[in-house]
Amino acid sequence: MTDSTHHDTHGGHAPHEHGGGGLNAMAASATLHCLTGCAIGEITGLIIGTAIGLSAGWTIALAVSLAFFFGYLLSTLPLVKAGLGFFAALGIVFAADTLSIATMEVVDNLVMAVIPGAMDAGLVNVLFWIGMTIALTAAFLAAYPVNRYLLQRGKGHALTHEYHGKPVVTTGFRRYLPSLGTGALVAVIAAFLLGGLVVSAAEELGGQDSSTHAAAPLA
Repeated sequence: MTDSTHHDTHGGHAPHEHGGGGLNAMAASATLHCLTGCAIGEITGLIIGTAIGLSAGWTIALAVSLAFFFGYLLSTLPLVKAGLGFFAALGIVFAADTLSIATMEVVDNLVMAVIPGAMDAGLVNVLFWIGMTIALTAAFLAAYPVNRYLLQRGKGHALTHEYHGKPVVTTGFRRYLPSLGTGALVAVIAAFLLGGLVVSAAEELGGQDSSTHAAAPLA
């Protein structure tokens, strides 16, 4: 087999050749990219919707829209950093990530809906952040097999695989684009959820202390 034939064969291959471990790791990484974008987008949408007084339906619509936006963005940046044009990268990511993000959004919102009070709890509420953690975990578990199935067939994130091994461009604006590995993505999601939970818990404890002092009889 010539070098060119080998290269063409490898370029069109589904990732299953690299073994189950490699496929599993790629599926997990692809799912985490989508999950990070979804989490950032949803929380941002909820913050904006709450701040400007949107109804629950419009707030959810905004959160879902931003989840897609940030999900696509986090997968597009590495391709642009590898030298691909923005719109060319976005087209690849659109084909690669849409099913994964859609699966996450459906599962995430269903889980939040079935947890009593979670959807209406508000951002400064421990129940909301616990519910969001459960919902995002369920979304990851639902989207992981979807990504793995697509990768096995040379679709989904397999469409971006050939660009991930390329050296990053270190000139022009591309050198400023972030490169987030799987570990960094896990840290971002964990910090996001933990930060919200801590702030909510502190707010609720502070409110309870104020109520206690207000109810205490004067000496």
